[in-house]
Amino acid sequence: MNALDHRSLVPEILDGLAADDPRGLASRRDLRRINALMFQAPIMASLLKKFVPQPPGRILEIGAGDGTFMLKVARRMAADWHDVELTMLDRVGLVTTGLSADFGMLGWKLETITADVFEWAQTPGGEQFDAITVNLFLHHFDDAELLRLFPLLARKAPLLFAAEPLRAGFALAATRLLPAIGANDVTRHDATQSVRAGFRGSELSDLWRAAGGRPLEERRAGPFSHVFVGAGAGWDEP
Repeated sequence: MNALDHRSLVPEILDGLAADDPRGLASRRDLRRINALMFQAPIMASLLKKFVPQPPGRILEIGAGDGTFMLKVARRMAADWHDVELTMLDRVGLVTTGLSADFGMLGWKLETITADVFEWAQTPGGEQFDAITVNLFLHHFDDAELLRLFPLLARKAPLLFAAEPLRAGFALAATRLLPAIGANDVTRHDATQSVRAGFRGSELSDLWRAAGGRPLEERRAGPFSHVFVGAGAGWDEP
């Protein structure tokens, strides 16, 4: 049996570091470069253009980190999407006022929420969104946790877009090249674990369907990424 046949979750070092930890700061800089090398922003933008033909009013990003990933997506969408209200949720507050100003220059309004995604999503009532985006976040959870999370998210928005690590031999081998871009020990460790915890085939579709949703698309995207789009009960096919 191939070691990558099944997901393997190991805690990532970055998740245990304080927001101002020097190793953590360096690793987040590494992640921005890794996102670029994986083409995560253009991948997400292409999914949004395909399944959200009309400009949305409100978008939620969970696991938003420092917000720079979604800024790159917004820059690709801003010519056609105006006056978008974007909410970024993360358990650590990393978004700066400068980043908020960058979104403002695109005509987007930014709100940030610092909270655990489960605690936030389980709060009765709350705001509704047109779409939820997730970048390199779902792989942090095991299947049981995703089965808990997916119904909660489906209540918040009719569409979920995810761009996750691809669990494949080539992607795992590529993590050995990270020293070439100056990645620190945190990044090197976490990148390997991210691939082992990533997705392949129809794994997310199966979980989304088991949680009561309707999968719309799941596939490999490039050499390192795996994408998923799921619809909830409130989605009307355009």
